[in-house]
Amino acid sequence: MRPMLAYRHGFHAGNHADVLKHLVLAEILTYLNAKDKGWRCVDTHAGAGGYSLVGVQAGKRREFEQGIGRLYGRHDLPAPLSAYVELVRRFNGGGALRQYPGSPAIAHMLMRPQDQLRLFELHPTDAGILASYLGAEPGVQVRSADGFAALKSVLPPPTRRGVVLIDPPYEIKTDYARALAALRETLARFAEAVVIVWLPQLQLVEAARLPQRLKASADAHAKKGWLHARLTVAEADAHGFGMLGSHVFVANPPHTLHATLAPLLPWLAAALAQFGGARGSVERSRAA
Repeated sequence: MRPMLAYRHGFHAGNHADVLKHLVLAEILTYLNAKDKGWRCVDTHAGAGGYSLVGVQAGKRREFEQGIGRLYGRHDLPAPLSAYVELVRRFNGGGALRQYPGSPAIAHMLMRPQDQLRLFELHPTDAGILASYLGAEPGVQVRSADGFAALKSVLPPPTRRGVVLIDPPYEIKTDYARALAALRETLARFAEAVVIVWLPQLQLVEAARLPQRLKASADAHAKKGWLHARLTVAEADAHGFGMLGSHVFVANPPHTLHATLAPLLPWLAAALAQFGGARGSVERSRAA
């Protein structure tokens, strides 16, 4: 089995990185829903679509306790976070936190009859679960395929409105170069696309360089500039390992996104902090 098929998101579902990624995704799709014209959301690494938080995988590390678990029962959430948590609550039928919605589920809860989902997943087990969950839903296509390679088959959408979510596991270093190439290909094929690239904060050269490379590419090709959200919640271990937090990079962001996230990220960093130096920040290009 190839290394890229070893990753299972169920071990990490609902952690701090999911909170940031899905908060941004929900904000962007909600923004697009302000107009009647349909959109297409493409997810290059869709996973299983949803995850049990009471099963073996999530139970092994219980990462959700330091992520969505810290927000789920709170009544003082800022409005955008409250809207995101409400989606998670809907996924749980309004009850206790037992399941977590992946990106496909978040998008599906926000899509309308005129909207489309194009979901790609390579891991055979997760692809099968995803197909069983959403494959028969109107407007949804699920393919067991390499999402990087499949981009050209789904871009541009007929409506010229859409979002591309690029969030590989980065377990192999070539994912960093492929994520950058996917951003470039998306903007070349669909200049108006809102492109979301998620990446981890790790003490690796590739992880440190990718945000700057994404910015340079978006400066050259994104008509509406870029936005870079960063959430740091943890420290590396004694050997320098561990995920410190995550980034969400957005090319062609909605014009409202910076104003929404700027006060929200410091609040979220404090809420999810695992050490005293936790912080959240948002920057944008002049064009954004």
